[in-house]
Amino acid sequence: MSIITWPVRLVWFAIWFATRVVISNATVVWDNLTPGQRSDPGVAILPTRCRTDAELTVLAALITLTPGTLTLGTSRAASDDSPRDLYVHGMYHPDAESLRRELRDIEGRMLHAMRRQGGPQ
Repeated sequence: MSIITWPVRLVWFAIWFATRVVISNATVVWDNLTPGQRSDPGVAILPTRCRTDAELTVLAALITLTPGTLTLGTSRAASDDSPRDLYVHGMYHPDAESLRRELRDIEGRMLHAMRRQGGPQ
């Protein structure tokens, strides 16, 4: 990846994320308007691949902006150089691993878009 493709990657990520927000909104609205409750709430710990505070903050904000998920907090491992963990509450995932898979997808796409030379996807 080169720096030339960076703006295109940012725009593409914004479009992808907007689509995810619309789909998540539809899920939450459908669950609230129909009889019964289809949610399966739970909390998962997400070990992040974020290198900077800016990346971590954007990731936490994106997770919270997605309906049905909420970033609860963060913690740092033993050393200051180690990656941080995010604690995330999700409403529509049968287990913590399925929530982590979705969050890793968001994180990978976000890092690929934010890092000028590309990154995980």
